[in-house]
Formats: sequence, C-alpha cells, structure tokens
Amino acid sequence: MAGQTIPFEETGVLGELTFDTFGCNVFKADNLPTPDRLEPDIFFERGVRFGMNLRTPDGKTIEVWRFEDELNPREVWPSPPIRVRVGQIVHSKIYARNNTHTIHHHGMEPTTFNDGVGHVSFEVGDTYTYQFQPSTPGTYFYHCHKNTVLHFEMGMYGLLIVDPPEGPGYLYSGGPRYDVETAWVADDLDPKWRELGHSAGLCGEDAGLNVFKPKYFVINGVFAPNTMYDPRVSMRIARGKTGLIRLLNASYSVLSVTLGVDVQCVAYDGHGLGTRNNPWCRPFTIRAGTPIELTTASRCDLLVKPTRQGVYPVRMEFRDWITGAIQDEGRGIAETQIVVT
Repeated sequence: MAGQTIPFEETGVLGELTFDTFGCNVFKADNLPTPDRLEPDIFFERGVRFGMNLRTPDGKTIEVWRFEDELNPREVWPSPPIRVRVGQIVHSKIYARNNTHTIHHHGMEPTTFNDGVGHVSFEVGDTYTYQFQPSTPGTYFYHCHKNTVLHFEMGMYGLLIVDPPEGPGYLYSGGPRYDVETAWVADDLDPKWRELGHSAGLCGEDAGLNVFKPKYFVINGVFAPNTMYDPRVSMRIARGKTGLIRLLNASYSVLSVTLGVDVQCVAYDGHGLGTRNNPWCRPFTIRAGTPIELTTASRCDLLVKPTRQGVYPVRMEFRDWITGAIQDEGRGIAETQIVVT
C-alpha cells in the first residue's frame, strides 16, 4: 500500500499514512499541542515508572510498572486514583520516559486525538496533555494502551472516579447518598510475563501472551492471604450507615465475588442503573452468598447498608476464563471482610 502524507489539520499527527501506521509502525510524537485546548478545571500529571519490586508472601519479589503522581511523588501501586466531577475540563499529562506510552481514560470517550489509543492516534515519546470532559458519574479506570495486554498486566493502571457535580457522597445528581466509600481493585500476577520485553507480541510474533498462569493474587496491591485484615482492603462501617463499594476486576481471570451481606448493585461499567439517562434498567439486590462475576476490566458499584453489627466475609475467586477452575490449582483466592460497628 503506497503511503501518503495527511495534513496535520486533518489527522492531528504528522507522518506518512500506511497500513503499518495502525499496526507495528504507530505514530510516535513528542510534546504535541493539545487540540482545542481549554483552561482546565482540574489537572493531573502521571509519570511512567518501572522497577517497583513487591515482596510476595513466599519470600520472593515480583516487578510491577506504574504511573506515579508527578505532583505528589510516592511509590505506590496500583497507581494513584484520578478523581474528577461531571462537567469539569480535565487535563491529564503523561511523562512517558523509557520508550513510548499512552494514557487511555477508559470510558471517557473524548476525541480520538485525546483517547490515548496509540493505534488510532499516536504514542507519546515524551509528554502530552490529554483533555476530556466527563459526562457520566461512575467508576472507571485509566491505563497504558500501547502494548495493552502486557502493560496492563504489568500494572500500568489506576482508578478513575467521576463524581456528580455535588461531589463525593452522591452516586449521581438526585440519586442515593453514601456515608462510607471503599474501592476493591482485584488483580492476578504471572511471574513469567515479567520476563517479556516492552513490545513483546506487539507486531504479531508469538510471545506466549495466550498462556497466563498467575501465581499471586492481590486486592488494592495487598497480597492474599494478607488481604483479610489489612486496613487498605477491609471495609469498616457503622450499623445503619450506607457504604459504597467500587469493584474493579483488573485481573485476567473471571472474578467471582461473594459477600456475606446483602448488597444492591447500583451501577455497572460506569453507568448508573435506573438513572434519568438509563430508565430501562434499575438497581437490583444481590443476596448474601450469591456470587457476582466480573470479566476483565468490568466494574460494579455496590451499596451496602447493614442493619446488624458483626463481621461479614468477602471472598474473591480468580477463575480461569476457559476451564472455570480456580487459578493456581485452587489457590487463586483472596479474602477480606466488612466490619460493622
């Protein structure tokens, strides 16, 4: 296919357009201006970081990649949340470093230029400021969308929470209120994938990305079995209060979550159930002991309003998406609890 140069005004990128532009030879750019740039209401900076080694329960270490908050640097994983409100003009600046990367704000649906999907726009070699304006409150996430399968598994993601204009405490304008909020981000880690190169499998070669055998299972970066009592995971709520649980499956397993208390599912994949914009659906109750299944990248928002004091168990099973068996010969389980005071 003969290449042709498309004007910057039409595509937003400079270079020759060929078949490989959307395959192995993706546009790469440094410090491009943000089209139609507006004054932001809120601003974030995320820098790509490698080499964070987590201590595993069996005494080994495993590496994760991450985005660091450039305005408040801390070595944390998963990457720090981005929290915004409906209607805000959001600027999210990436510092790529060490090869090219992107940030895809999953579910925001901005212009193609700002979507962070390199294969239909460009990969960032140095910096770029993404611009978007969220329209729907809910639970989302952001991640690198270069070599997506590998980079997501390596840990390049973080929560993206969109509040209504009223701010935290409301599901959506005119909707239910909540008093306590907890996020559970579940992930599974395969040590063999840490042996792969930055672009493994990106151009069609067989890098073994179809073979996924996780050995470690985490919630909010805490390894099982330490998830049961760790305050970064377990939820505490007073009797009679309303709690919101934001649940994200960041694993490559089918996640089966069973709670020991009734909950109400009020949103799925960032879309409220029964809102003015979604009148064809409605929230529904999930009884205690009934599994909730989430596939990769799925989110579910749950309201819990316990009427009795006690400790209620939470069990997450990481199941192979082909066989349905619990991963790692039945050891792919992470547990925590909801403590009602």
